Amino acid sequence: MLQRITRGLICGALAFFSTIGVAQTTGKTLRFVVGYPPGGSGDFVTRTVGEAIAAELGVTPLIDNRPGAAGNLATEVVVKSNDGATLLVASNPYINKALYKKLNYDVEKDLIPITLLGNGPMIIAVNNQLPVRSIPELIAYAKKNPGKLNFASSGNGSTPHLGGILFNSVADVDIVHIPFKGGAPAVQSIIAGDTQVIYGTSPVVLPQVRGGRVRALAITTQKESAAIPGIMGMKEAGLADYDISFSFGLYAPSTWSPTEVQKVFDAAVKVLKRPEMRDKLATQGMDPAPNVSPADFKAANLRDAPIWAKLISASGAKVD
Repeated sequence: MLQRITRGLICGALAFFSTIGVAQTTGKTLRFVVGYPPGGSGDFVTRTVGEAIAAELGVTPLIDNRPGAAGNLATEVVVKSNDGATLLVASNPYINKALYKKLNYDVEKDLIPITLLGNGPMIIAVNNQLPVRSIPELIAYAKKNPGKLNFASSGNGSTPHLGGILFNSVADVDIVHIPFKGGAPAVQSIIAGDTQVIYGTSPVVLPQVRGGRVRALAITTQKESAAIPGIMGMKEAGLADYDISFSFGLYAPSTWSPTEVQKVFDAAVKVLKRPEMRDKLATQGMDPAPNVSPADFKAANLRDAPIWAKLISASGAKVD
């Protein structure tokens, strides 16, 4: 079954020529462009890991939030950058080829995958007024009320969106997708009752669960996670064929040389292996997840994209 599909992306800017070796560096700033607004999991990972990478490289981090269009706005900023000092943080941008009829970039030609940064299970949660307290009850309620339940996501093409599509497919239900510009407004819609279900990243949903503002039913991976104790996995919850996690990765523009990419990769891996970074990510239900090489990360993107494209096509999800 599908496992750990999300991919986060950082397309970046390297600023310090003597330290990083980026030919076009013009200053001491490394810009991390992220396709989500402040307050969500993408923003958290960008600030937490991105700032540490910049410090390792001896440059000043600049976090540039460009939410909207399933990360396309952020990706376009990075693809068009020519300063040698701009990176992208995002969930798998390869998926957008299946969602959009036309893109202003070619993801395989214009981006270089560097490494996965972190991943973790999402949380399936519901509005407190919804009369369901388990995954089987949610499925039964959805079957009795086809098309009347909505699920919130952080945007078209996001991992929460894909998580909802996968749930509909595996459970054979029809819960309607409502996209938002980021995880924070998505979870607020659940709290307010404007939507009823969310497949949300743990940095966004977990604080609301702990505060009693939404009700958690399960996490989206097969087994319970040590980072999110007390919430059962999907196997125990009764839907053993459902398995997906979210992740964020780092990407550079295609103008970067292999040497430049490798220097950023090495810095990222060094940062992600630190115990303090593991602890920081764990507070948000995530684990560091560096790849063994940029080529390994690229292969993972290429492997997962057609799987999701097929599921998106079958669901009828599309963005003009």
